Amino acid sequence: MYTFFLKRGLDVLITLIALVLFFPIFIIIIVALFFANDGKPFFYQLRPGKNGKIFKIIKFKTMSEAKDANGNLLSDGERLTKIGNFVRKTSLDEIPQLLNVLKGDMSLIGPRPLLTQYLHLYNDFQNRRHEVKPGITGWAQVNGRNAISWDKKFELDVWYVDHCSFFVDIKILFKTVLKVVKKEGINAQNTATMEPFEGQY
Repeated sequence: MYTFFLKRGLDVLITLIALVLFFPIFIIIIVALFFANDGKPFFYQLRPGKNGKIFKIIKFKTMSEAKDANGNLLSDGERLTKIGNFVRKTSLDEIPQLLNVLKGDMSLIGPRPLLTQYLHLYNDFQNRRHEVKPGITGWAQVNGRNAISWDKKFELDVWYVDHCSFFVDIKILFKTVLKVVKKEGINAQNTATMEPFEGQY
C-alpha cells in the first residue's frame, strides 16, 4: 500500500514544504550560477525513470563548458566552478529535482537516475533498479554515493527495490541529512564525478 498510495502523497507534501523553505537559497544560487555559467544556471539531461521511461532531469549547473585548444571539453574536475564546487559539496545542486518530483518523474527516495547510454549495458539484475521511480537520494547514496563501486551501487539499488517501505524511506532521509552535513561520498576517488559505467565483462 505504501509504494502505491502513500509514497506519492508524501513526496508531494514534503516537496512543497522543501520548496518554500529553500526558496531564498534557490534564488541566490540561480543568480550566482547565472554569472558563473554565462547565463545558464540550470543543467538539463535525459535520464531513464521507472520502467526505463525517459524524462528530462533538472539540476543546478556546477561545471562550465570550458574546452581545450582542440575544442574538446576539459575534464570534469577542470570545469567545476568555485560556486559549482560549493553547491555540489553541500548537495544543493539537487534542489531543482524537487520539480521533477512534483511532475511525477521522480520520487524523493529511490535509485538515482543514471545516464541513458547505460541502458543497453545492464544485465537483468541491474535493470531491476527501474522497477521503482528514481529518487533524489537513495539507499546507495547514504551508503557511499560516488565513493563505492558500480557493483555495490547496483546491489544497494536493487536492495531498495525489494525493501521499499515507509520506515526505510525515513531512515534514508535522516541518513541523507547526516551525509550532507558531513559531506561524505560526494566524489569518487581522484575525480569530480563517478567513473563511467562500462558494463559487466
